[in-house]
Amino acid sequence: MKTMFILTRRQWFSRSWQTLAVTGALTIAAMDGWSQSAAKTAAKSGNPVFPGWYADPEGAVFGKRFWIFPTYSAPYDQQTFFDAFSSPDLVTWTKHSHILGTNAITWARRAMWAPSVIEKGGRYYFFFGANDIQNNEQKGGIGVAVADQPEGPYQDHIGKPLIDAFHNGAQPIDQFAFHDQDGKYYLIYGGWRHCNIVPLRDDFRGLGTFQDGSTFREITPEGYVEGAFMFVRNGRYYFMWSEGGWTGPNYSVAYAMGDSPFGPFKRIAKILQQDPAVATGAGHHSVIKLPGQDQYYIVYHRRPLGETDGNHRVVCIDRMEFDDQGLIKPVKITFEGVDRVNP
Repeated sequence: MKTMFILTRRQWFSRSWQTLAVTGALTIAAMDGWSQSAAKTAAKSGNPVFPGWYADPEGAVFGKRFWIFPTYSAPYDQQTFFDAFSSPDLVTWTKHSHILGTNAITWARRAMWAPSVIEKGGRYYFFFGANDIQNNEQKGGIGVAVADQPEGPYQDHIGKPLIDAFHNGAQPIDQFAFHDQDGKYYLIYGGWRHCNIVPLRDDFRGLGTFQDGSTFREITPEGYVEGAFMFVRNGRYYFMWSEGGWTGPNYSVAYAMGDSPFGPFKRIAKILQQDPAVATGAGHHSVIKLPGQDQYYIVYHRRPLGETDGNHRVVCIDRMEFDDQGLIKPVKITFEGVDRVNP
């Protein structure tokens, strides 16, 4: 099921479900408890970029479309599926409902979190966390599903978790699939203030090993909590993560830089955080680079002002810029969002 969101005015959400007519022809479904306060024009995305309670968004470009794969933000026992959203221009978004869920992943039962999707050989591999395991006796961890198109439907790739235990203190959640410049693939993951990098086998059906025979290498920087992300710009590796508690107003994003995906990484600065005039709890992000250009966007979740429910989070996009030394400038979170662009 696909739902096209073409909005000419910023959405207003009340405390109950309702349907609002937009310019006499277009309608949007109103989600409980969500409000926006400024006008959304066709030239700007507006923030949030689409309706609904979502978090932990991964942004990607596949072909001629932008994609966002978020966590459905709800109590853990209700987090049993993933939706996705696609756009030709960062402004008009199409919803792709239930592209993966517990019906396809038989070992997953709750807390399906933080998608990371990567294309290889014309197929799409969807890495996710499930069950929020608290120790090595519980079943769950990081899994991988596969499909022939970004919107799925996805099926379990290996029939069990890819990582099902704690290593170096890292809870197996918040995985990011990273394709390095030399063609190798890694997972960078971890909660509970620890982060590992692990090599992936070429078929993504298991983990590889480093030259020393090890599999799990810790790269935890100062301040790390969860939500790892990495990209390369001008030969430098930017390692980013979330700090603070996800239910609180001070959730935020910091970063480090290194010469390889293994670091060492020394924390440089916080670049995304709350603005008391806009929203709180800005964190767990990803980055979209405009193909062929040195133009970057940060995709993240935040909590609307006045919201006290930890699960009331929405997905937003703002510009991410660099100074002359290649350092990331502090991001200004906005209601307006970003300009219309083409991938």
